[in-house]
Amino acid sequence: MAAPGSVSAAFQEYLQHLGLRDFPCGFGSWNKSRLNGRRSPWAVPAGLEVAVPPGEETPEALLELLRDQRSPWALPPACSPQDRLLREVAALAPELLHGSRVFQAVKSLRILDKGVEEVDAGLLRFQQLEELILSANSISRVTSAHLPRTLKVLELCCNAVDDLQDLCARPPPELQHLGLGYNRLCGPSQEKHLTVDFWPNLVSLDLSFNNLTDLPELVCQLSTLQNLRILMLQGNPLALIPTYRGFLVDSLPKLSVLDDIHTRPEEREQFHGLARQPELIRSEARVVVSIGEMKGLPNPGAFQQLEVGSEGPVITYSYCVTYEFAEGEELKDKGSPEETKLQQSPTVATLDVDNSAQDTGETKRHQEPAATEEPKAHSAKVFATPGQPWADTIDCSYRKEHIAKDLVGLKSYLEAGMIVSVVEEKVLSWPVDVDPEENTVSNKKEGQELKKNGAKNKPVPVSKNKQKKKKKQQQEFRSDPPIRSTLGTTRVTLDTLLATEDLVATVCDFGILIPEKLPEPPVVEEKEVKKGKDKSKNAKAEKGSLASRKTAATPTPKEKGKNKDTAEVEEGQELQLAPLTVQFQMQLLRWPLAASTQSQENVATAVGKTQRCVQRQK
Repeated sequence: MAAPGSVSAAFQEYLQHLGLRDFPCGFGSWNKSRLNGRRSPWAVPAGLEVAVPPGEETPEALLELLRDQRSPWALPPACSPQDRLLREVAALAPELLHGSRVFQAVKSLRILDKGVEEVDAGLLRFQQLEELILSANSISRVTSAHLPRTLKVLELCCNAVDDLQDLCARPPPELQHLGLGYNRLCGPSQEKHLTVDFWPNLVSLDLSFNNLTDLPELVCQLSTLQNLRILMLQGNPLALIPTYRGFLVDSLPKLSVLDDIHTRPEEREQFHGLARQPELIRSEARVVVSIGEMKGLPNPGAFQQLEVGSEGPVITYSYCVTYEFAEGEELKDKGSPEETKLQQSPTVATLDVDNSAQDTGETKRHQEPAATEEPKAHSAKVFATPGQPWADTIDCSYRKEHIAKDLVGLKSYLEAGMIVSVVEEKVLSWPVDVDPEENTVSNKKEGQELKKNGAKNKPVPVSKNKQKKKKKQQQEFRSDPPIRSTLGTTRVTLDTLLATEDLVATVCDFGILIPEKLPEPPVVEEKEVKKGKDKSKNAKAEKGSLASRKTAATPTPKEKGKNKDTAEVEEGQELQLAPLTVQFQMQLLRWPLAASTQSQENVATAVGKTQRCVQRQK
């Protein structure tokens, strides 16, 4: 009996699913006389009719039951051709599949996503097997001694293979395709198993989406495979190197397809000689992040139109876009002052992602005063565009090139995606009260000077210090610590950069942002109230001052009439709020394009081009 989790056990389950022993296949009353007489349906001379005993079916009727999609015995349309062939053979000549004979009839075996963990010795019973596909299972080791020598195709995609030593001990000599994509292979010890000594007839090799990092060593081993024509390496950290494709195309002149893209003669001419310049094969990746226009921010102007000298605060706003990039990278240029400020701020450097907001598209504010908590550990650094004041459309015009040395970490980062946020910084400035005694003294001095100079009909000279002092008194404010709020956070998918794409251009949609209410100003103590008055009088005085502020802010009936239409328009605008959006672009630089020669094309144009390309493909 086959061990659970083995290929043999999965095959037995596969046979039961096909129902090769059940009607209309196999042996039974429906074909008893025909099979007992050892008569084959194709041995009957043409033009002669065979009398079918009552209760039995003709071979044609049995095939009709298997092929007609309306039949309850028909296989689903997505089944493989071999499934149909085995079922028809079991209906016409079930003796050919009886017992162990079924192993001789199978040339292609596909066992997908069945939890297989072991490639057992039971596979040697398939003496005619040419194609073995075991994708999407849990296989970590493959013993080559258990593989039929007739095998030409071995597909192990989406498993857990992390070592090739057992597979290369005695591999099938006629193997032409080896599929090891989406496994756990990592260098540098695995490259030595990919030579002509193990795979003399290999034509196609899939190593995509593993963790191979040593490009020169891998190419050195693959160059011994004289029959290799198709190679898949995308998704490996080494594929992020700028000179990756050019180096492979020049090093493997017989290669026809690399990462699903045909190698063209003009491409070979372009990369000619690159294989002889190892100084260009640096184990690093270059990534350019660009951020364009930001739209959909609510106008905070209505909350900050307060005159100097009023008891309310003067509020200034600035906005920036932040993004997280993988740790361990080097910057080509120094960070902006805004980035330095955000790196020092724990409330922004440890951006909290609200999963519910991401899933539903809603936008929430996370407002906290800066530098009030201890810094938290984070796996990525935060970079930001320079802060800008509010506008209907804020053009960030941001571009930064990153040089990543940790290719494995960069791959994991691209698989997870980039977190992009919009951050608002708000500063409340309060007018500073001027000492009334100081004003009284200065007024007396000015009056005396007027009397003296009035008799002589001379203008009173005003010193520069006094002018500066007056201006200072008029513009003197006390600013609170800045308050930074995360207006919206989203995750940008970047896994296409691990395949053949070099550019991700998108518009981040943070949803509709609901403006926050203006914080109430603190109650200023009345200096006119004497210390000896009771608390009730103080409360009445404060209530009166607040009432006067509300009265001053309340429009008169005439103003109401003038602003009636404006209010209706504003209500209509609130019903048609635009979502908060940011144009975002990330580009993986490839050779021969260098960072200095990259066009300074803005993100809006890049996004437009991407959308047009998608439409043409559709």
